[in-house]
Amino acid sequence: MAQKYIAEIKPLNEEAIGTSAHGTATFTVGDDAIHIEIEMFDTPKNMQHWEHFHGFTDGTDAQPATMAQDVNHDGVVDLPETEAVSGTTMVPFDAQPHQMDIANDTYPVSDDKGYFKYVKHVPLEALKAQFKEVFGTDELDLDKRVVYIHGVPAELKLPDTAGGNLNEKYDNHVTLPIAVGKIQSVK
Repeated sequence: MAQKYIAEIKPLNEEAIGTSAHGTATFTVGDDAIHIEIEMFDTPKNMQHWEHFHGFTDGTDAQPATMAQDVNHDGVVDLPETEAVSGTTMVPFDAQPHQMDIANDTYPVSDDKGYFKYVKHVPLEALKAQFKEVFGTDELDLDKRVVYIHGVPAELKLPDTAGGNLNEKYDNHVTLPIAVGKIQSVK
């Protein structure tokens, strides 16, 4: 029997980015696949948005970041600041989540209203094998994870202190979190 999980995704950094991105992520885990649907509204328009689940490798229950995580008080919660409560980036919701290739250009693109819907059927065995190779366990523990949606326009002025540059190829505009939600099991 399939197990279902849902995350209500709420805005983060809305004051700095000028929009309140929100939506829902649904995960249905069957015997051989995980079906993922993420529907987002009011994201920055006409741009690619990275999205992932984050968590801890030691079994700690990840929590969504809030403005309380803005430890340098620059007005934004950047990717490094989320790690204390949310852990590390784990599985991308891109063209091939089971490959766990975080830095790529195959994430969803929002339309001119800031809307996008991501739907993917992922082979569970392949995802668990790659997860084990990277994190040492094949337990996805979805109910201990949080979903992040990232990305603001390159022309948006961010504080110099906003971190998150990834491999010098992707700057903090790509990685800035814009929404987050706690994944919860549906009984």
